Amino acid sequence: MPQLPSHSRPHPFTLPPEDRDRSPYTGWTRAHWEAAADGLLCATAPYASPRHGLISLPGPRPSFSGPRSDGLEGFARTFLLAAFRLAGDDGRDPHGLLDRYAQGLTSGTESPTFDTELAPGQPDSWPRIETVRQAYVEAASVALGLRLTRRRLWDTLDDRVRARIAEWLLPTLEPPPIDNNWWLFGLTVGGFLLDAGIETERAQAAIDRALARIDDWYRGDGWYSDGDNRAFDHYNAWALHFYPVLHAHLSGDAALLATHGARLHAQLTSYTRLFDTNGAPIPFGRSLTYRFAATAAPWLGALTGHTPLTPGATRRLASGALRHFLDRGAVTEDGLLPLGWYGPYAPMLQGYSGPASPYWASKGFLGLLLPADHPAWTASEEPLPAETADAVFPLGPTGLLVQSTASDGLVRLHNHGSNSVLAAADPYYARYAYSTRTGPTGFTGLAGPTAPGFLAGPTDPADPTGPMVPKGLADGSASGGLAGGSAPDGLAGDSAFAAPAGDSASAALAGGSAPNGLAGDSASAVLAGDSASDGLAGGSAPDGLAGDTAFTPANGSAPNGLTGDSASAVPAGGSASDALAGDSASDALAGDSTSDNHFALLIDGSPTTRGPATPHGTGPDWAASTHTPRHADGTELPGVRILSATLVHGRAELRAHLVTGATPGTPVRQTGWATTPDGPTAQLHPVHGYSGPPRETATGSTPFGPHTRTATLDGTVSDPQGALFISLASLTADPTPAPLHTLATTRITPYAIHVTWHDGTTSHLPFPHHSPDSPPPPTHGR
Repeated sequence: MPQLPSHSRPHPFTLPPEDRDRSPYTGWTRAHWEAAADGLLCATAPYASPRHGLISLPGPRPSFSGPRSDGLEGFARTFLLAAFRLAGDDGRDPHGLLDRYAQGLTSGTESPTFDTELAPGQPDSWPRIETVRQAYVEAASVALGLRLTRRRLWDTLDDRVRARIAEWLLPTLEPPPIDNNWWLFGLTVGGFLLDAGIETERAQAAIDRALARIDDWYRGDGWYSDGDNRAFDHYNAWALHFYPVLHAHLSGDAALLATHGARLHAQLTSYTRLFDTNGAPIPFGRSLTYRFAATAAPWLGALTGHTPLTPGATRRLASGALRHFLDRGAVTEDGLLPLGWYGPYAPMLQGYSGPASPYWASKGFLGLLLPADHPAWTASEEPLPAETADAVFPLGPTGLLVQSTASDGLVRLHNHGSNSVLAAADPYYARYAYSTRTGPTGFTGLAGPTAPGFLAGPTDPADPTGPMVPKGLADGSASGGLAGGSAPDGLAGDSAFAAPAGDSASAALAGGSAPNGLAGDSASAVLAGDSASDGLAGGSAPDGLAGDTAFTPANGSAPNGLTGDSASAVPAGGSASDALAGDSASDALAGDSTSDNHFALLIDGSPTTRGPATPHGTGPDWAASTHTPRHADGTELPGVRILSATLVHGRAELRAHLVTGATPGTPVRQTGWATTPDGPTAQLHPVHGYSGPPRETATGSTPFGPHTRTATLDGTVSDPQGALFISLASLTADPTPAPLHTLATTRITPYAIHVTWHDGTTSHLPFPHHSPDSPPPPTHGR
């Protein structure tokens, strides 16, 4: 039975002994989770303001919402962790958390401020929600923490303090400034205020509006898009299911829980297969610094009973994920969560992320709401889906294809339909493939606003890359609060805190997104019979990575972690290193990084980026998409279209691309997986359309290490009506993987690609690529 390793990097938390009888895979029990929660909370205490209203953690830079908002974030997100810790611990509070956060609630709301900077005269004051939009987000954590600890904390507060807290929260009952998962922050605040008997009509209206809005985004099979777009990522787990299902559970609303619980159950059926046997989730999408918040949905399924997992499998998944990060440097020597994946990693950050942002990982501790005698804590751990059998399946309407192998426990995700909502290129959506043990190559040396994942706030409200402002807020009117300082309903007779009359048009934006079009991107589209000249209907924000030019090393030797290609790809009498040598100097552009898992046209030597991917069909073992390639500056290549498909079996991947509309002679480039020296083994093999064996490129950093190597294939467009390029790829942690050419034999016909795999299994990929009046293209390789 596989076991997670002992701590590979020490962290400062004192943990109890492992229990391999109850937890044969991870060794962890509820006591380990309690100790980890205590360690995280104790580590943040020294950074609290004098009366605990703000917790301002150290970090490389503030978010674009400013230091005061970051301090509120530190308070709110750790308060949520404290609430999970306290609510399920039978009334115990050994570390005095209730008193600490009661002081902060009192001081933070005493005189809320418009000032986004920290000033000596107001060291504890919270920023106003009306002017600092990130405060709208943090209000949800404050409200949920109060709801979970209501009898032990809220009910003990002075009436005037409760009035001030309610007054500060009220603006979130209005529609949010950003039309995405932010609607659920108003739902969460409304749920607390409804329970507390405060402004109940407004609270219920906010709940109803939020639930109706996310219904618009439910695509089926448990998956939501994060707005009017095609963004499918971890926000499904830690936001779009988390808030409505937990609200229904806490409210005792059986009908609501039946609806949203069924959706959660459906989502967990596929989402739980995205975890590696070593505990890792896939670094795909945005806000990845939230790390083990990805376990919130599995815990929520156990809490509500809406889960396909057994109790033992739930704990094995969640404990594996938390331990995975703690064992790999995700906590500093001081016990803090830095901005990054394991340790600090700037290229994956967004501009809305500040030093306390990683503490949304607190959602991963939702399992502490389960009593100690719940089966999720007492049952013996059971294996994850990824370690029981090989699997491949599409994720419902998302355009994503999952591929996992039981021999190494590695999970891969092929992207043919999930796009970034940002106008800027984003490598955490734009790649064709992601895995639990590799990450997209970053821009070495870049951080902050120059990094591809950094999201800056718009200066022009009409900027299409900025927020989507819902109807009713476009005029910039006040988004809540009580004019004249009257007491909210349910707190009559208390002293209320007066709200400003209007909102500020220059409020800082946190996490704004422009919705992507959905016209024409039906996930159920069929490839067979489609015209190669069909264009893309509907648009969305570009999700490619600009400036991804290859950097070639001086020698061509094969490094650790990336094997040479098949024997047919090596010249007679030569070695694998010979086949990778001889890269031209023109391929080297110092300072740039090659994009891993990317297919590009080279225009004047610069690779194109991947435009928004429109799903173009799925099958049991394949997914396809179309896109219009873009120049590095984001402009489209007029008349050019790329139809792409991925077909998988075991560890093998067949990658096919049909380029139409490109000028004959245009170079193309296919890249493989970017691996670190101690990472898994990557392979890439040409099948059709490429000019020779792979060459190897030194590539940039990933969340897994500062240096990577990536295999590259080159070819040339021969026919503007349709140039076909096919390759085989593999990523595996098996110790001695066979050469790729032994895994598959291909046969190409005008309308399909037929593959016979090494075990005799056959696959059929519908892929129209040639006129029936012309002779079929010859096969190349096996």
